[in-house]
Amino acid sequence: MQITTTGLVLREIKTGEADRILTVFTQDYGVITAIAKGSMRMKNKLFHATSLFCYSEFILYEGKSMYTVNEASVKEVFFGLRNRVEAVALAMYLAELTSTVSLERTDAKAQLKLLLNAFYFISENKRPLQYIKAVYELRTLSETGYMPDLVACKDCAQYEGGKFYFDLLEGYLLCQSCAIKRGKEPNLDPAALAAMRHIIFVEPAKLYAFTLPNLALMNLYLIVDGYTLNQIDKPLKTRDFLLSVLPNLINEETT
Repeated sequence: MQITTTGLVLREIKTGEADRILTVFTQDYGVITAIAKGSMRMKNKLFHATSLFCYSEFILYEGKSMYTVNEASVKEVFFGLRNRVEAVALAMYLAELTSTVSLERTDAKAQLKLLLNAFYFISENKRPLQYIKAVYELRTLSETGYMPDLVACKDCAQYEGGKFYFDLLEGYLLCQSCAIKRGKEPNLDPAALAAMRHIIFVEPAKLYAFTLPNLALMNLYLIVDGYTLNQIDKPLKTRDFLLSVLPNLINEETT
């Protein structure tokens, strides 16, 4: 059976002399595996459209174990991803996270758009990379069954006021008073909590429409990173490299 869909190449593995095995995040079928024969040759018609992080329209033939790319045409390349090693590292991490939490054979239009927007912001250097990482992680987890409960304190229903404690494993909130009663140290400042609520509940078009001072951004980044680490069943191979190259905002002047 032949199908047509758009998708983003999340991973490529060379096989044979000039073939690529691709992991593609498609809008209609979720994450799929496909072989692009001869695509490693620069003169091959599939060379550009099947390259890593390229967003393309694909015509695919469905085989027993994987798809075969019959035709592909480029829609977006994200050239800016390759200008900074930390940008490439973040793109690799987001790609692996997406492959881990997304399902095969499912409509993924909203999730693909979320990833494409993240790649755009990385490529165009529109936001700090820590900001993009936290936004994508939390929104992706929330839309794939791992949404934390950020409505109010679990024990007394307090909505705001001072610092809160956020449980990285269970994903619930405790106000400062209830946290102290339980022997927990508040770890989430008001600005970071407001940002988390924004990320989870806002409409997609306004997802990146907020700013934070650096210390609050670092708090958001660390909390979301810890929550993601606790929710994913397997370690992500790209995470260690990303953390080794990502600048540490806590050393910068608070804005």
